[in-house]
Amino acid sequence: MGKTELLQAFVRCCDESGCASYHLDAYDIDPNPEAFRAALRHTVGVDAETPVLSPLDETGDRAVLLIDAYETINALDDWLRTAFLPDLPGHVIVVLAGRTEPAAEWRADSGWGALVETMSLRNLDGEAGRVLLERRGVPADQHEAILDFTHGHPLALSLVADLLDQRDNQTFEPEAAPDVVKTLLEQFVQKVPGPAHRTVLETAALVRYTTEPLLSAVLNVSQAHELFEWLRGLSFVRPGDRGVTLHALTREALATDLRWRNPDWHDTLHERIRQYYTNRLKRTSDPGVPDALSDFTYLLRRHPLIQPFYDRLQSQWNDAHGLIEDAPHEDDWSALLEMVARHEGDASAAWAEHWFDRQPGGVRGYRAADGTPEGFMLTLSLDEADAEARRADPITNVAWQYLEAHAPLRAGEQASLFRFWMARDTYQSVSPVQSLIFIRQVRHYLQTPGLAHTALVCRDPETWGELFAYAGMERLDDGGVSVGDRAFALYGHDWRAQPPAQWLDQLAERGFSSGPDATEKNEDRVIVLSRPDFEDALREAFKDLHRPDQLTETPLLYSRVVTSEVGPDADVPDRIEALRHLLETTTERLADDPRDEKYHRAVHRTYVQPAPTQEKAAEQLGVPFSTFRRHLNRGLERVADILWEREVGAS
Repeated sequence: MGKTELLQAFVRCCDESGCASYHLDAYDIDPNPEAFRAALRHTVGVDAETPVLSPLDETGDRAVLLIDAYETINALDDWLRTAFLPDLPGHVIVVLAGRTEPAAEWRADSGWGALVETMSLRNLDGEAGRVLLERRGVPADQHEAILDFTHGHPLALSLVADLLDQRDNQTFEPEAAPDVVKTLLEQFVQKVPGPAHRTVLETAALVRYTTEPLLSAVLNVSQAHELFEWLRGLSFVRPGDRGVTLHALTREALATDLRWRNPDWHDTLHERIRQYYTNRLKRTSDPGVPDALSDFTYLLRRHPLIQPFYDRLQSQWNDAHGLIEDAPHEDDWSALLEMVARHEGDASAAWAEHWFDRQPGGVRGYRAADGTPEGFMLTLSLDEADAEARRADPITNVAWQYLEAHAPLRAGEQASLFRFWMARDTYQSVSPVQSLIFIRQVRHYLQTPGLAHTALVCRDPETWGELFAYAGMERLDDGGVSVGDRAFALYGHDWRAQPPAQWLDQLAERGFSSGPDATEKNEDRVIVLSRPDFEDALREAFKDLHRPDQLTETPLLYSRVVTSEVGPDADVPDRIEALRHLLETTTERLADDPRDEKYHRAVHRTYVQPAPTQEKAAEQLGVPFSTFRRHLNRGLERVADILWEREVGAS
């Protein structure tokens, strides 16, 4: 409580005494040495070529380095204690402010023990509480009641002052409630200037970072600058590099109250925010994907299915920023093979070595700051793999057989298999490495041209299966695939049936729903046809163009081109009508090109406005029957060409 305010007070003390001070907010620093040094360089005002400690060395007089939110860079604690801080000049004082007490090593080390003073921040005593209220302009006759109610809790005192600022009559009316902050927030929300301000607060309670574009999207206004400035000025809001955040107690109290008080409005807000994040993911650049995904995951943290994974990941998410992702170095390959052998056995390690040799570019490694390999993922290009090796590897064989039987690749399409993915110590469990692997996979979905299908291997379908189903992945194998003495499960997704943008929309729409509907609603039954099958189905559909009852079984109803017209939730009659409309309008398009005019007439007189017989149609068009048949076949091919381009996303 009051850590940031205390550091700001220290800065004022330094200014008054002419002492140099440098303030770092660790909340916005990735927990790795290079990011820390870069942030410090920015703070002390030197370029990347200048040693970061130079300005501190040159001051000669007392200087103070203040680091706020230290708990967010706990991963650097050992490095700071043993490597960085000992290099500081003796005239520099360092203040670390965090939510957790210092590690035992600070006290156990005899050298540090003599230099470190630990200050535990508690509620303000009566005198300090009165000073705070006085400086906030709270009438003196209200101080006693406020102090009795808040027990000197700094955030609660500030909330009372904010609350009274919004009232014409500055009279505090305490309530008998054990949860002081929650009670004050409920009063605060009731007294905000207007409905838009209430929505802004409630939005900020659901998200990790609040920005003006987010508020504009949620409120459906062109700009939300004034509302954002109002939010930023509240005592329980802190600024950061990516937006403003609410104090943790404030966020949870507001979110809990909103879910209980108005669940329908909570769900509406949630849906608007989800849609904003999914739109960001659709258009974000490669460097922006991790932030967009972490924000999306944070929003879904209360989902019954996601919460257990999020709770395990939350304490480790920041640690992932300390990992370096790159291609393996020459001396890394043996370490990666050792990981596979340890977690999946020697047989799998042999296949890992095989694929490392043949598709080394598909390997992404994750290493610690000291260069130690901490994990990796191998993304195999199944369509480029050697056919004999693909058949010999039990995993790739099952994945390829599934593709051949259910979703064969078409010209220009790619299929990927996440053949190996693991962390050195925790394998496929939730971990910093696993979180980066997840980000890499989503990047692959969003950014790979011509991606038709992806598959993923896992050892523990009982743990991952339900979450994979939530993410729109279906089981590809029949009861498991054995490699040596280990069994594996395969899950996959057909991106032709449900493209990435539609997939993101579905994840957003599912929101807080759970149970069977969360994974079974909107199965998006899109059927992926080969080009010959597509043409055959098209010819049959033309024959039944004026008999809708005969079109109920055509696979074209669930083709991508029809689904894109009516949406994944459309019923059969709507799909039939859309198919008929596509056939007729595409036929009419042939008339726009003089070279296709004769083909248009043949298809039109045979199927759209049919003559009694094809012979009669040829007679009406004034061409020999053999010529008519040739024009008809060519016309059907041209219609198939046009619709096929739309089916595979070429136009």
